[in-house]
Amino acid sequence: MTSTPVDDATLALLLEVAGTPKPGNVDRRRDLDDLRFEAFLGGAVGARRGLELAADEEAEIGRAFERGVAGMAARAGTNTQFGCLLLLVPLVRATVAEGEAGGALSPAGVDRVTRAATVDDAVSFYRAFEHVDVAVADPPTDAAALDVRRGSDAAPALRERDATLRDVMALSADPAGSGGSDDTERVPDRNAQEWVEGFPRTFRAAEWIRGDEGPLTDRAARAFLGLLAGEPDTLVAANHGPETAREVSDRVAALLGRDGADSDGSTAGSGVDAAAVHGADLEAAEELAAAFADEGVNPGTTADITCAALYVALRRGAEVAP
Repeated sequence: MTSTPVDDATLALLLEVAGTPKPGNVDRRRDLDDLRFEAFLGGAVGARRGLELAADEEAEIGRAFERGVAGMAARAGTNTQFGCLLLLVPLVRATVAEGEAGGALSPAGVDRVTRAATVDDAVSFYRAFEHVDVAVADPPTDAAALDVRRGSDAAPALRERDATLRDVMALSADPAGSGGSDDTERVPDRNAQEWVEGFPRTFRAAEWIRGDEGPLTDRAARAFLGLLAGEPDTLVAANHGPETAREVSDRVAALLGRDGADSDGSTAGSGVDAAAVHGADLEAAEELAAAFADEGVNPGTTADITCAALYVALRRGAEVAP
């Protein structure tokens, strides 16, 4: 039986949280003090209507995202997969568009979707922040009017600036910040970078998953380690600072026997390749998972990209083992 994009997106949400260990994150063996495994299962179910809208080319992708977040929050009771949905919505839309054109899901196809995003999509994106609490860094001083925490109140500023959803993502994706500052310590938003760069991390990790062996949940856990070793996590940086985020990546890189994250966080991890990912020792990673949990380190953005990579891997033939 052929699966639909919505089916695979829902399965990707479930597989991501079931993968273990993912140091610092909720998985099927580990809850956090304020977040439980079962909440993610509920969030995946609740998000489905938004994913269905993403598969409808007549629907706005911003509205699809907001609906997915609202459904997730209603069923999970909290924020479980906000970032995952931000990546899955354009991927699902690109899958449908590419399929109708006789092609397959590709970085170029997703890039076309994000470039077509509108100001209305940006307004819906901001409205999604009214459904859940999302940990975000303070915006640059010259972009205070576009602080996502303003929710719907930011709509006039978005319309005045004619800022599309991709434009908003570009502000967060820029390592120097929207003002072009020389803040080399800043860790950019990795999800936003995916949006404006054609999802390079997602497609790279998808190939790690496809080329690996064993249960998809184990492959997802190894891909998570590879992504985190390669680049500092945005959520860790927002909660603990960029220096801690880079130290976290270095510790994971050491586990993989590779160099740490690039010092400026600008590329996808110089020392991490498929061989390092496929050889990751998940038993050794359990110790790191316990340490990160004790330290309150939660690499949530890396989990978002892992989820997106699972979706791409499923669309490209990866299967749940019988």
